[in-house]
Formats: sequence, C-alpha cells, structure tokens
Amino acid sequence: MLDAGMKTQLKTYLENLRTPIELIAYTDAQPKSSEMKGLLADIADASDKVTLTDGTPSGDKRTPSFEIVRKDDPSVAVTFAGLPMGHEFTSLVLALLQVGGHPPRVEQDVIDAVKALKPAQPLHFETYFSLSCQNCPDVVQALNLMSVLNPDITHTSIDGALFKDEVEARKVMAVPTVLLNGEEFAQGRMSLEEILGKIDTGAAAREAEKIAEKSAFDVLVVGGGPAGAASAVYAARKGIRTGVVAERFGGQVLDTMGIENFISVPHTEGPKLAAALEQHVKDYDVDIMNLQKATELVPASEPGGLIEVKLENGASVKSRTIVLSTGARWRQMGVPGEDEYKNKGVAYCPHCDGPLFKGKRVAVIGGGNSGVEAAIDLAGIVAEVTLIEFMSELRADAVLQRKLFSLPNVKVITNAQTTEVMGDGTKVTALTYKDRVKNTDHQIDLEGIFVQIGLVPNTEWLKGVVELSPRGEIEVNARGETNIPGVMAAGDCTTTPYKQIVIAMGEGSKASLSAFDFLIRNSVEADVNAA
Repeated sequence: MLDAGMKTQLKTYLENLRTPIELIAYTDAQPKSSEMKGLLADIADASDKVTLTDGTPSGDKRTPSFEIVRKDDPSVAVTFAGLPMGHEFTSLVLALLQVGGHPPRVEQDVIDAVKALKPAQPLHFETYFSLSCQNCPDVVQALNLMSVLNPDITHTSIDGALFKDEVEARKVMAVPTVLLNGEEFAQGRMSLEEILGKIDTGAAAREAEKIAEKSAFDVLVVGGGPAGAASAVYAARKGIRTGVVAERFGGQVLDTMGIENFISVPHTEGPKLAAALEQHVKDYDVDIMNLQKATELVPASEPGGLIEVKLENGASVKSRTIVLSTGARWRQMGVPGEDEYKNKGVAYCPHCDGPLFKGKRVAVIGGGNSGVEAAIDLAGIVAEVTLIEFMSELRADAVLQRKLFSLPNVKVITNAQTTEVMGDGTKVTALTYKDRVKNTDHQIDLEGIFVQIGLVPNTEWLKGVVELSPRGEIEVNARGETNIPGVMAAGDCTTTPYKQIVIAMGEGSKASLSAFDFLIRNSVEADVNAA
C-alpha cells in the first residue's frame, strides 16, 4: 500500500511510540477493505509496538474501518472509517503516535482544559471528510486528540466519498461536517480551541477576563493572515510590546489549496503556509489572542493617546498604534435561497466539497481565474459542470480558458445573472438565471452550486470610524496610514491593488514600520514639549 519512501518515514515516526497499540480491522469483500488491510499491515510491519488483528463487523461497525487502541488502556482509542490517505495521512500518523503515548504539540493549558471536561453524558463525535479537503485534517486531528485525552470523548472519522449512502441519508453536503451524538455539531474548519469553546461554554468568559487584564501594547495587530503575521514579526523585531488579535490565525490562507506564486517556494498549500506564519510569529515575544473578533475601534481621545479595540466577548485591548489587517471573505451571490442552502448544495470550496458531488450536476458561478479553475477541477469528478458568468466573456487567463473549453462535460453561459437558488427544503435542486441580452429567465436542474465571485473586505465594524472606499476597503496612503493618526492598515482589507499573499506580507511589513515611525515621532514630540 505504501511506497518504500513512505514506509521508511513511517518507521521513523513510530520510533516515538511509548506504549504498545493495536490496530483492529473491520473488513468485508469490497476492494477498499483489501487496500485498508494492506495499509494496516504496512503500519504493523513498521514497529514492534504495533499489532494487527481482525475485528468482527457488527451493526455499529462500518466496513472498511479500523480502530487504533492503546493496549494497556482500551479506553484510549481512535476510529477511522475508510482509508485516511491524501490530506488525512498526517491525521493517521498523529493518531498512531498519540494513542501510543507520544505527547501532542499543543499548549499545556489547552490539554488541561480538555482533560478537565466533565460532560453530563459521553460525547461521541463523527466527522465526515474528503481526501482532497485541506480543511478537514485540522478538525479530524483536534477531535482525535480530544478522544485520546478525555475518556468521556470518542471520535470516528469517515471518508464521505466511500460511505455515499450514509452521506446521502444524513444529508451531508459539505466537509468537514461534524456530528455530536448523532446531531449536527459544526461544519467547516475548526481548531481544537474552537471546538473546546463550543463544548465548554465558560471558556469565552474566562478568556475575556484574561484579556481585560493585559496592559497596553505599543503595536496591536488586528488580523492573523499574511499581512498581520508580517506586521507582528516586524514590530516584535523592534523590541516593542506587540499583540495580535485574530478571529482565525492564518485567515483566508487556511482555505487556499495550492499556492504556486509565493516567490522562492515553487509549491505549498494554504494550511502549511498558515502554520509556518503562526510559528514564525511565536518565535518572537508576541502576545497572540486567537479566536477573538474585533467589533469596535475607538480612536485616541488626544494626540499620542491610547487607541482601543473592543472585542465580541466583552473585553477590550488598548495600544499606542494599531495595524488593521482583517482580510476578506468569499463574496456571496446575495440571491434568494443562497443562505438557506449553504452547505446543503451551495458551496465555496471545490477542493473540499467536490468529491461529495461525484457523478452529479453542478454549476460554478464566476468566470475569473478562481471560477474557471474550480470548473476544471470539478469536471474530473462530477457528471456535468455549467459555468455561469455575468459579463459577456470570461475573465480568466487564456491558458485556463483553453483548458476549460477542451473539456466535454463543461458548458459555459455568459451574460447570465443568477437570480435564485432552488431546493426541496433539505438540498439544492436547481438555480435560475436571467439572460441579460434577451431578458429571458431560465432554470438549470442540478445538485450543487460553487460560488467563486471574488472577495468582500472584513471591515463592516469600522464604518463611520475609518475612511472606507465605496467597495468597503480601508483607504490607505503609500505608507499604509489611514485617516486616523496611529492607525495603519494592510492586506486584502485595504485599497492596495492586487490581492496576493506576497503583496499582503509586504504591505503588512510596511504598515508595521510606519507604526514604529509613528511611535518614535510622537515620543520625540512629547520629549520636546516636556522640555
């Protein structure tokens, strides 16, 4: 199952096992069962601390599936239904190590909080993933670790593409989808801390108390994407007190699949880059306040005074300067039915959710690079793709258009305005659009709609305080300064053209240097006035 290189790598990883583990396989006659047994055999061959046994399939055991069980304490276990390869191979390796007693690379206070959970009833989580989903491993790994740390928590990861009947019956139309004791718990990327916060309802209040006690910063960065990370690194290197408030460290990079234009790195993936950004920031003395949403900016009451950022949890943070780097999010169509059928056929990530629509009919909304790339990717999975573009021609690069028009199961409709998402109450069944030339209405019967129509800056909370463009972007000058003294901005939330990772990093660095320059000049002016 594994090639020689992977076997060698796996053997090295499994040298970290501290206690014996057992792999229990539940199989049947289908080919995937044979593949899974081959994978498990390779794992067992890689370490004398791993044994492989056959389990007896029963009504509550999916096939193919397997359990990873700690031999000296069977309550410590993790279950995979399917073959956790692709993006999930790392999840498999971590599960093997953690069940085998290897300590996780997680903050100790988070580990303690998981262990301290005492739910009224046992918590059984089930996560549906796809092997091409870059968002799924974070969720799978977080819940696996929780099940290892707390005996009242169990977790099963399920390959949605392999268990299609189950996916249909449970109406799973987006990954990752997490069920708790049979009821929907969450969808989309979530960190361990976010999951813990949803279970431990008092966590937010405790975190607010900790934040409220913090003294003022010299530079406070609001946002944890590429611009925010660069700002934090550049500020910290100046030796000044630096803090980061981030709703989700990594930002939209976490939702990006392949990155091939990050100079000097021929290819990487969003989650990998986001992890590297966070680690780089943590290498410095930076106070990171993750999972915190800013709701209000209060300018200083006097020149050189403290600027305040209020948070959703009720706490507030003060700083002498601010760098706003809140990024952007996927733009929605804004038509009837879109919100109702989000994650029920309306999706925004073709890499994550595409496998769930295998053999079905889908539409892609948007004819830019993102839309055309999505249509090309989906064409290899689904039965039929209809790409709908509002303008009279596609806006994607010529090389992408050539590839698109070469595909036999792709249809392109231009001059089309999507007007409604239709469904049967549980899932998407069709969409309607208006022909902008003939002024006629049309309906397309389908099962999925992938929206790829650009970005919206995350700046609603700044309206009336910071000067914004008609598109909602923060107006900045060449130095990254806003109309408010001491407040800088950088990245996709600003008027800086070309929303690219490498540009955001440069702009974030520039904004931080401008913040430092502001601190120096105000300090000098204060000294002169005092004299």
